[in-house]
Amino acid sequence: MTEIFRTPVLIPAEGGLLAGRLHRNVADLLAPQPGIVASGSWLTVKEQMADGYAAALAARGYTVLTFDFAGWGESGGGLPQVELPLRKASDIVAATQFLRSLSCVRGGEVGYLAICASAMYACAAIDRGAPIGALASVAGWFHDTATVSAFYGGPVGVADRIGRAAAAVERFRETGDHSLVPAYDEGNDRAGMFIHMDYYASPLRGRIPAWRNEMSEISWLHWLTFDGLRAARSLELPTLFVHGDECALPENLKQIHAAAQGPKELVWQPGFQVDFYDRPDLVELAVAAADTHYRRYLGV
Repeated sequence: MTEIFRTPVLIPAEGGLLAGRLHRNVADLLAPQPGIVASGSWLTVKEQMADGYAAALAARGYTVLTFDFAGWGESGGGLPQVELPLRKASDIVAATQFLRSLSCVRGGEVGYLAICASAMYACAAIDRGAPIGALASVAGWFHDTATVSAFYGGPVGVADRIGRAAAAVERFRETGDHSLVPAYDEGNDRAGMFIHMDYYASPLRGRIPAWRNEMSEISWLHWLTFDGLRAARSLELPTLFVHGDECALPENLKQIHAAAQGPKELVWQPGFQVDFYDRPDLVELAVAAADTHYRRYLGV
C-alpha cells in the first residue's frame, strides 16, 4: 500500500482562514504533481468523504487538497454549522486558487472532485471563476426547490422548514442562539437528515469524532431555495459524472449531463448514494475514472 503524507495548511478565504491538508505520495513538497481539490457532502467535514478520495488520488501521483468549509470542522469564518451554498462556492474558489498558487502543483489549472452536494457548489464556483480545468462529480447532488421538496414532504414540508429558518434568524439576532439541531438523526423531523442512512449512523463510517453532527436551522432557507441547477446546466469545461439510479436525483443529473456544453462522460453504476462516500469498490471505480479524466484534460 502506498504511504500517503499529509501536510496541514491554512487557506486564505473571504471570511477568514480555512483549515485544510495536502495529501501526497512523497514526503516533501518539492516535486511538482498535478493538483486536485476534493470535498464532500453538505453538513460534513473533510475527514469523512473527502480524505478517503484524496488518499486514493494521492496514491496515483496527485497533490490533493481537502479542507473544511467556513464554519465547519476546524475552520473558522463566521456562524458555525450553517449550510450556506454561496459561502461554500466562495470557499471552493479560495481553495482552488490556493492550490494553484503552490509550486508543488503543475499545470495551468487544477482538477476538482466533488462528492454529493459539493458538485453543485463546485459548479457555482466555476461560474465565479474558480481555476478548475476538469471536474469530476461523484454521486453529485443537484437540486432546486421544486426537485428537493420531495425529500421533505413537498411544499408543506419546505414551507415549515423555511419558517423554522426565519424563526432561527430572529433568535440569533435577539440572543445569539444558533438554533442547533442534529445533522443526522433517523426519525427526527427537525434533523437535517432523518431517513435511515447507515453512513451517518455508523462510527465505522461517517460518525467520526471530527464530525459534530449538528446543523443550525438557519441553514434551511439557504439549502432549500438554492438553485443548484442553473450553473450546472451551463458547464463548458470537461466534466465526468459518476452516478446511478440509486443515487440522489438521477433525473436532474441526466438533464445536467445532457445540457453540458464541454467534453463530458457519464459513468452509470449501481450503488446507493452513501455507498459512493466510502465503499472501497465504488471509491476505486470513481477514482480510476477521475484519474483517466484528469490525465486527459489537465495536460499532465
